[in-house]
This record gives sequence, structure tokens and C-alpha cells, in this order.
Amino acid sequence: MAGNKKPRGNLLWPLLLLILGNLNPRCAADHCSWRGSGLNAEPWSRTVEQVRLRCTEGSLEWLYPARALRVLLEPNLAAGPTTVCIKPARGFKGANVYLERAGRLQLLVNEADEAHLQLVHCFGSEQPQHVALFLQASPQLDLGRRMVAFQYELLSGRVEAQKHQQIALAEAMCQPCDNTQLLMAICSSDFVVRGSIKSVTHDSEHQMSQVEVSAKQVYRQKNRVFQQDEVSLEWTGPIKTLLQCRVKKGDGDFLFTGNEHFGDVWLGCAPRFKDFTAIYQAAREQGTNPCEFQLN
Repeated sequence: MAGNKKPRGNLLWPLLLLILGNLNPRCAADHCSWRGSGLNAEPWSRTVEQVRLRCTEGSLEWLYPARALRVLLEPNLAAGPTTVCIKPARGFKGANVYLERAGRLQLLVNEADEAHLQLVHCFGSEQPQHVALFLQASPQLDLGRRMVAFQYELLSGRVEAQKHQQIALAEAMCQPCDNTQLLMAICSSDFVVRGSIKSVTHDSEHQMSQVEVSAKQVYRQKNRVFQQDEVSLEWTGPIKTLLQCRVKKGDGDFLFTGNEHFGDVWLGCAPRFKDFTAIYQAAREQGTNPCEFQLN
């Protein structure tokens, strides 16, 4: 259908040059996240509001988008290849998102492409300290509520993947961790949880599996993915992994580790707890443990 054609980025680069000459130098944000409204824009002005975000992860919410918004991601990262990912929020409507690259605009998120709108969109960057996104508001004939919102993450080191699931695969690789990897995982993972598997569900459409965990002890978590039920007082939480990892329900206690991306936790090393205990105690006796870990 004609309404679902992707805008051609090579036709927009003259517009980019014009816009760069009319940037509003006032920063709407200087931290991890930004929230603003196009209703505040002066209707006769041709300036483009510019937003600077200086963290490796955060979010943006643009209500009633009007004209354009330029977003500069300027995290404090060492020079080198970086993967940048953005995940549009539910109800994303009112603008397309472009990546500025070599003076041209490359379409990243097309609001008309509903089938792919909820996917995580990733791209590589050789200059992680200066990634520019350009949000072009769509013409609107009604006054209904519109919101352009997304989360973003920057991952050091290039991951040759356009799908977020492939990034998880690059981290996990669906294979058991060796002792060194396991000992590092308890030090550096976003979450470390001791618990048992309540259930495993599979989603063949998205090629993912979800492990529902009953946690006996939450040693560490980045956000509140694992929560305690007010009635039963049981701690539970979902962990995602790839369908091809063929995760099955097993008995006994495990030590679950992994990382969090866009509010979901992804499985990393997950040994049986008794095996982990033996490995950690042996490393501690030899003085080879990379960090201290409280077993009890």
C-alpha cells in the first residue's frame, strides 16, 4: 500500500542541511532522559529544538510532536565501535526517527510500518560520543493525542546485529559457562538470583523463551524485575532467553545471572547452586575469585 512506503532518506539530506542552520542551541535536557511537548513550540519559528543525552541508557518522550527534534547521544564512553539500540514505546505515533550519518538521514523507525514498530532497532557507530538522531513530525489533521517515545541503550563494542535477540545471543551463546565466566558473571551481571524454575514458556513467533523463576534470594538486580508478592511473600520474576537455547524446566536450585535490556532480563550463566558453591569456594581458597560474594 502507498501509505506504508518508507520515506527515502536520500531525499531528506538537503532538509538536514537547512535544519542544521536553524538549530535552537538551548538544550532541553542534559542527563539520561527527556520529556517535552511540541505544543510549546512557537508556530512561526523554524528552529529545531536540540536535546542532549549523556548516558549509556535512558528514554525520550515527545508529546504532540511538531516540526522536528534533534537528539544527540553523547555518553562518556571510550572511543571505539559501539552498538546503539532504541525500542519504541507502545502507542508510538506522530513522527519518524532517522539516523544522521555522513550528512544524510537514514530511516530507523517508520511509524507507518506497524508490523516492525515494536521491535528493537540497532545500528553500529564508530563514534559513540556523538550519535545524532533526527525526529521528523508527521503532518496531522486532527488534535488527538500523539506520543513519540522510546528507550535507548549504547553497548560498547560492535555487535553485528540488527535484531535485539541477536545481541542477547552474542552475550549468552546458549552454552554452559566455564568456571572463569561464572565467577565473572556474579561480579558483573545486572542480576544475580538464587531460585528454582516455576515454568518455561516458548514463543515460536518471536523465537524466544521465558523462564519464570521463584527466587529464594535476590543478591542483586538493576531494576525491580524480581518482585515480592504481598500475600505469599514469594519473590518471582521472568527471565528471557532465545528459543534455540532449548531451556527446559529442571528441579532444584540454580544461580541465575544475566543482563537487563529495555526492562527485560536476559539469561546468562545459570549453574546449579550446589555446583556454583563448590566452584566459588575453591576459587576463594586459591585466591582466584575476582570479587567477594556472600553465599548466605
